[in-house]
Amino acid sequence: MKKEIWKDNPLDSLKTAILEAIKTAYPGLGYEYEEINLDIPPDPKMGDFGFSCFELAKKIRDNPAKISNNLSEKIKPTKFIDKVCTSGPFLNFFLKNEIFISDIINHILFQKESYGRINLGNGKGIMIEYSAPNTNKPQHLGHVRNNTIGMALSNILEKAGFRVYRVNLVNDRGIHISKSMIAYKLWGNGKTPESEGKKGDHFVGDYYVLFEQKAKKDPVLLKEAQELLIKWENGDKDVVNLWRKMNNWVYEGFDETYRRLGCKFDKIYYESDTYKLGKDIVFKALKEGHCYKDSKGDIVIDLRDRGLEKKVLLRKDGTSVYITQDIGTTVMKFNDFNIERSIFVVASEQKYHFKVLFNVLDIFGYEWAKNCFHLGYGMVYLPEGKMKSREGKVVDADNLMDELHQLAKNEIMKRNRNIHGEELEKIAESIGIGAIKYFLLKVHPLKDIFFNPEESISFEGTTGPYVQYTHARISSVMRMGGNKINESPDYSLMTTPEEIQLSKLLAKFPDIVFESASSYNISRVANYLFNVAKAFNKFYHDHSILNAGNKKLTAGRVNLCKASLIVLKEGLKLLGIEPLEKM
Repeated sequence: MKKEIWKDNPLDSLKTAILEAIKTAYPGLGYEYEEINLDIPPDPKMGDFGFSCFELAKKIRDNPAKISNNLSEKIKPTKFIDKVCTSGPFLNFFLKNEIFISDIINHILFQKESYGRINLGNGKGIMIEYSAPNTNKPQHLGHVRNNTIGMALSNILEKAGFRVYRVNLVNDRGIHISKSMIAYKLWGNGKTPESEGKKGDHFVGDYYVLFEQKAKKDPVLLKEAQELLIKWENGDKDVVNLWRKMNNWVYEGFDETYRRLGCKFDKIYYESDTYKLGKDIVFKALKEGHCYKDSKGDIVIDLRDRGLEKKVLLRKDGTSVYITQDIGTTVMKFNDFNIERSIFVVASEQKYHFKVLFNVLDIFGYEWAKNCFHLGYGMVYLPEGKMKSREGKVVDADNLMDELHQLAKNEIMKRNRNIHGEELEKIAESIGIGAIKYFLLKVHPLKDIFFNPEESISFEGTTGPYVQYTHARISSVMRMGGNKINESPDYSLMTTPEEIQLSKLLAKFPDIVFESASSYNISRVANYLFNVAKAFNKFYHDHSILNAGNKKLTAGRVNLCKASLIVLKEGLKLLGIEPLEKM
């Protein structure tokens, strides 16, 4: 899979020059274009872009400083390259900034919303399974991180040229569902979400919490829940009707949460459907000798020769376990969609579970099992510790969004008294949701997060509102006269460090998309957008844009603003955050 080269992008032309030098110096090496990663040195005196020779040295088995010196002798000045210098293992490039700035700005303005689009995927099908809520409770902050990662990764992979399918697997059956049903049967007294004025998922979740509280004093309740699950799997009419009614209440609540978060799915799978296929597959595997019945009557597979443990696939009473429905769901997904890879966005705590699942599918003869990937993510912690839904100690997703909405609203009212009414509510919602998403996405998925609502909503620092505010600031420049500039720009007048630094960052956007899509690391995009916003704000504070003293310089700076606006807009859209024009 290769990144498509935009030949009029100076950064790609620079990479081509490096690649040609490598092939000349080390023929037959097989070094690929996408392996060339260019960094912006911390000090402009070191160069405009740098290429590290460490990875190349591993292939050649030679000293990286020696390789850097060798390549510098092979690369000659070009349309973009002024000179090449070595600094130990680094190959540093000084560009002809007038040409570089001109070409990158013109390239972005020509590409518009297509800028950053690459052909890494080459149209191949890839599925992102995310969200996966349980129908016994509302979604919490951990689900929000899951949803946010799934949405952003889907957007990034689409930008990278994949054909992406977004799916949701709803856990609508099992012992946890039975617990909320038993509690409602015993203490519901015919109440409904409407009669209690609650969202359906919150209403049902209250009964799950109530069950856990009551079961601590009365262990018989757990046995009743287990018996209810067996009745459900046997199709008991009354049990199924109650199950359907309570699940529908939950779905109505989920829909509202998904709408606010901006979640969308190409298909929703329900474990109440997929577990049946999973059971059939397990029985077939039993006949083929891939698994066996143990002395208890459970159907078990032995994975010890693969460094894992024995795993129960079906209980002796015929009821399914989690892996049963996961087997059925995964097979169903590959049957339903023309995909080459399936990514499961699930907390890192389930790492072992997915190792087992993928190995089971491989043993059962599914060749595509090797193309399944578990994208784990860390926990989201609060000051009081880990969230525990069964005790009711959670940061509820809906309450969190309400809180951030109000915090954003308060901040807007401090800054701009001309925004009010419906417009105020709409902007506050966009800022609040954007703040949550950015805070969760700016950290590598595998890392744990300590969520701080006040920090996330700040208009300063590495936050969503800061990036959104920068986008709104540039939009304001355009409204104030930038859109009326018709003068031809003279980019040779744009020589300040701020203009050059901002242009270099804008040129990196396609590479950031590539790096993020290749590694499934969304934080690369989030932190890149902060750096672009920071660079733009320094340029904005240090230099006049609309009154630069020279019409051609003004036109050039306005075009730099337009290019920055495109990059910030496209980047925010990748993260699922609304690019605001007014704040």
